[in-house]
Amino acid sequence: MDQVSLVIILLAALLIPLIMAKFKINSLPTAVMEIIVGIVIGPSVFNFVNTSDLISQLSTIGVIVLLFLSGLEIDFSLFKKRRTALTPLEQKNAVNTPKYSPVRLSVYAYSTIIVLSLLLAAAFKVSGLFSDFWLAAILFGTISLGIVIAALKEQELLSKAFGQTILLISVFGELVPMMGLTLYASVYGSNSQSLWLLLLILAVAALLLLRFKPFFRFYQNINKSTTQLDIRLAFFLIVTMVTVAESVGAENILGAFVAGIVLKLLNPSETTRERLDAIGYGFFIPIFFITTGVDLNLRTLLTSGKTLLLIPLFFLAYMVAKIGGYWVLKLRFKQANALAGTALTATTMTMVLAVLRVAKSMKTITSDQSGAFLLAALLTCVISPLIFNKFYSAEKEDLVKTAVHFIGANLSTVPVAQQLRKGWYDVSMYTNHPENYQTYHAQVPVTLMENFTAQDLQDHGVFDTDILVLGHIDAERNYELAKAAKAYGLRRIIVRFEDRNVLNEHEDELRELGVEVYNTPEANITLLRALIESPSTLLLLNDTENSIYEVRVLNHLYTDVQIKNLQFAQDITISQVIRNRKLIAPNGNTTIMYGDRLIFTGNKQTAAQIRQALATAN
Repeated sequence: MDQVSLVIILLAALLIPLIMAKFKINSLPTAVMEIIVGIVIGPSVFNFVNTSDLISQLSTIGVIVLLFLSGLEIDFSLFKKRRTALTPLEQKNAVNTPKYSPVRLSVYAYSTIIVLSLLLAAAFKVSGLFSDFWLAAILFGTISLGIVIAALKEQELLSKAFGQTILLISVFGELVPMMGLTLYASVYGSNSQSLWLLLLILAVAALLLLRFKPFFRFYQNINKSTTQLDIRLAFFLIVTMVTVAESVGAENILGAFVAGIVLKLLNPSETTRERLDAIGYGFFIPIFFITTGVDLNLRTLLTSGKTLLLIPLFFLAYMVAKIGGYWVLKLRFKQANALAGTALTATTMTMVLAVLRVAKSMKTITSDQSGAFLLAALLTCVISPLIFNKFYSAEKEDLVKTAVHFIGANLSTVPVAQQLRKGWYDVSMYTNHPENYQTYHAQVPVTLMENFTAQDLQDHGVFDTDILVLGHIDAERNYELAKAAKAYGLRRIIVRFEDRNVLNEHEDELRELGVEVYNTPEANITLLRALIESPSTLLLLNDTENSIYEVRVLNHLYTDVQIKNLQFAQDITISQVIRNRKLIAPNGNTTIMYGDRLIFTGNKQTAAQIRQALATAN
């Protein structure tokens, strides 16, 4: 019977994403659907499945792997001190922008959540509805990091300030309750050890981090498909940290979470993370979520009048505990997005499941109370994402076009500027030749300047741009201005050199500074050779509808996907894939990996959108 129940659970795990895709159910996270299906196939409805020792053990592994992967999701670069020297354009654009970084906003927002959670817990204790003050405070302060990440990924927001802020609030919403649960179990647990022993968890984590720090630097050279050393390391960390946590009286989920943090700090490759996700979300985690639904016996829960009363009250407490974040988010983001972000942070499930599992093992909560907390959390997972998707819209700062300034208006630069203006670029041109100004100012935005000294250009805001193109015919002038622009703080500078002698003299210096250089005669030679070797090149160059593009793939939606399965595979032709500085001749079965550079051709109208989609960090 145990095996039959497991087969039914695994079949449900297989069918749920297929059915969601078939009927386009995008508003609910997969984890929520798995819990709902667990309720349906469990004692609450059809009673097809009953939990056994085997299923309980697999479910426990599932929650451990889930918390491990949650620790692996934390982006610690967001906590690093940001450079104080902004680029000139960032300084210019920041004049009217509130001085609130994602880290600062997230600290403020979660501070309000802590205060409101304590007040709500006190209210429940005074009213007699739930007497365990600390357990209630921990539960009200939880946020489901996994569900929040999924929602932000779908909107492609993880690389934007709004997404980073909500992500960090959610990190606090998982990390702080995790520490609170550990302290709670240590103080009130029957077999808890001294609190100072919890420091051993951090000590062991630090030791493992130092021991395996160079691991990913050399393992690629010795790794084989039959060894999978990175996955072995991951499970070694999990088992070690879970064992240490249980040995000092802490919960195993804390050890798993810390193990995820350790592996994250070791900087694993994207391939490693994808394989771990495949193991976790492909097998163990669905068993955990479905089993959670199976364990919920609604027939028993809903017959209790107190449970029916607690469900809406707990749901309101989950939502109200996060409402203070609305006014914090309004400090930087527009009102609708502040509401959307607040609603999304009210989503809670993962840590609630973990907390309730510990509380039930400690016998500090009844089954009715546990069911009410869980059903209320389930409601937040249904309602909160709906509110988020309804109210969120792009922030003004995310819609700013890339600024490109051309120094020199001539036959080499004006046609390029004209084409760029049709795309996602804000183009400006500057010239010191009155005749060139008269010729081109009606075709593109050209500003006439008397002098082209670095100080004059700086005073006129020419260096306040994302990309500076030095296309003047005077190579020495371009060289001097490139150095001045780099010293000013510009990140990307492209310099034209007609005189190869000048380029030979300064090329190494400019490349060390990060300046991109090109020589027109050499470009023409390369083009002519391409025409001789590949006659179809001329057709592409003369095609006004299509062009060649290069993009680095940063969007996880398009990684680990074969080219033939890309949703826009029919709209572009990928001619080269650059991976680890090596050229790969692609075909339909070639798998796109994170960080790949794609050289492709396509229609100028659709290619820009495809390029932006591939390059959006997610």
